Formats: sequence, structure tokens, C-alpha cells
Amino acid sequence: MSAPAPSPSFDSRALRQVLGAFVTGVTVITTVDKDGRPHGLTANSFSSVSLDPPLILWSQSLTSPSHPVFREAERFVVNILADDQVEISNRFGSGGADKFNGCPTRPGLGGVPLIQGCAAYLECRRINSFPGGDHLVFLGQVDRIERTGLQPLVFGGGKYLVAQPHDLGLLAAPGGANIARLKAVRLATRALVSLSDELDETLALGVWGNKGPTIVRWEESSEPVSDNLRTGLVLPVLTSATGLAFAAWLPRETTAPFIEAELAQGMDLVQVEQQLAQARASGIVRLVGTDKFADLYGTSISAASVPVFDHSGAMVLALTALGHTQRMDLSEGSLLVTGLRHCAAAVSQRLGGRSPAATASNDPLTAA
Repeated sequence: MSAPAPSPSFDSRALRQVLGAFVTGVTVITTVDKDGRPHGLTANSFSSVSLDPPLILWSQSLTSPSHPVFREAERFVVNILADDQVEISNRFGSGGADKFNGCPTRPGLGGVPLIQGCAAYLECRRINSFPGGDHLVFLGQVDRIERTGLQPLVFGGGKYLVAQPHDLGLLAAPGGANIARLKAVRLATRALVSLSDELDETLALGVWGNKGPTIVRWEESSEPVSDNLRTGLVLPVLTSATGLAFAAWLPRETTAPFIEAELAQGMDLVQVEQQLAQARASGIVRLVGTDKFADLYGTSISAASVPVFDHSGAMVLALTALGHTQRMDLSEGSLLVTGLRHCAAAVSQRLGGRSPAATASNDPLTAA
């Protein structure tokens, strides 16, 4: 007699969190009962099994209200939801009595409804089912398929996501600087969204534009410093964290006209030189409790900015965090500073970039 299997050292909640790391599409499985009434539920347990013959599987909880119907149904449809069908997913994932009320459908094989507007459909015939713990696993043979061309809805980590192309490995050296910057912005935007969600901080993505430091993307926190977070905002070079980052690491010939114009307004040259030297040495710009943007944000703010470098060693982006001074910890080793550093390093690595120490601009400023 075999020994009983050891009890797992984790609970169902921990297991669910681990499984959430596996990102899936979202489907609604539909069928009809013996009286022709439609039934459906949201499922991300769908998976392919075989191409020849074409087989798929999905599983359903034994306690699901519609389980007796699916257990006896001869046919079902896997409706692969499109990225604008979050409401459909939530509707069929709930315990509502009439999930099909107001949901456009069309009849498929055996009268099983196909939900309109999906990314794809697989019309299946149930050929077997197998017990799987607290679920029943259905094996289906695919009789008819359809791909609409719409982008699929994605789910992972307990939230809905959208599918985007992935730049495999290091980005190849592009043919022009503009294309390189577009690729860098696309890559950094994804990282910015993830970091903002993780830290609950307002983050900005800055580029060097025709008029100087320019914000091309915002990700707001649950407590943004202002509602006035404008894409396309042009910032001063020497009084903003984003601007100081570009001043510290861009070639002096690029920034000189802007820096000289701001120095001419009476700024302290020695103080600015010290700020830039400190930024280059530490790899980060910090501004604590500045009121230079009170007219824009309505309050004093704190901010931090780190550079992103491309394959040529040039700074192409600034990742910046800003917010109310009392809620921002800009000390070394804080979650925010560590998160910014790691994010910038990861994006730079994907771009083939070199370290900040190898690309710092140490040319002296001039007081024009």
C-alpha cells in the first residue's frame, strides 16, 4: 500500500497568485441545453491539445451553476474575446441569471451561440471528459474555426492586459536616430506602466525635442500631484529633474543654447555645475521640495530622473518620477529610487546601452 501523498505547503490563494504569472487569453465557452437555451461562462483554462486531429481542452468547476448543462452538452463554442470585450468577460464571469440579455450573438453549429465581436471562434464537439480534482476537463474536437483579425484580450496577474508585439532580445541598431528613439519610447512605455503600477507613483517619460526636454508619456499614481499632466509638456533644462538629466548626459553642443538662455536669466552657474556633477556621480537627478512648478501643479513637488542610453552610448530618454514631497522617498535604497534605477538599466540593456559613467558629459557650462 502506497504512502499518502504529502499535503502541499501552500494554500489555494498562493497557488492562484503563482498561476497568475502565466498570462493567458480570455474565452467565453458557450453551449445550449436540451431545450435550446444558451449558457456560457468565462474561462481561461482553454488550451490546444492536437493539430491532427484538431483537439482542444478546457475545464470547469464542479460547483459552477452551468456545470450540469456543459457535462451533458454535445457541442460547445470557444469564443476568444477581443481586447475591447472586458465587459463581456465580466458579464459571463459573474453569476447573473441572463448573461445573454443584450449580448449580440449568432447561431453556430448545433445552434450554439457565437458572441459577436470576438477575436476568434472554435466550434467544437465534445468527445470526452475527465475528472480533474474540483474541475471536470472537457476534450473537444474542432469542427469549424474563424479568425476575425481583432486583437485578443489578455489576462495575467489578476488584471486584464493587451497583447503587444515583443522586441526579441537586444534591439538591432536602426538605420536612423528617429527610428531608434521611437523604438526606445515604445519599449520604455511598457516598463513605465509596469513600474507605476508597482510603486503607485506618477511617472513620466521624457525625450529631447526641438524645444528641449519634452514629456511624451505620463502614468499617474492614485494620488497624482495634479490633474494638469499634459503630454507634450516642454520643461526647462536647469530647474526640472528631466531637464537636468539631459543636461548631465547629453553632449554639451546639444544642450548649450538652452542652458545658456536659462543661465542668462540669472541662475547660479556654480550651483548648476554642482547639481550636474552630483547627478553624474550618482546616476540620478533629485529635486526635493521645489516650488519652480507651483503655477503648473499648484504646489511644491519633489522629483527624480534617471537616464536611458542606446547602443551608441547616447542618452535617448529620461524616466522621471514626481509627486507631493511628503509622499516621495528619494533616499538611496528607497523603493522609488531603486525601481527607477532598475527600470532604466533594464531598458538601456534592451537597447544595448552603456552605463551612465561611460557617457557622462563633463564639459563645463558657460555663463553666456
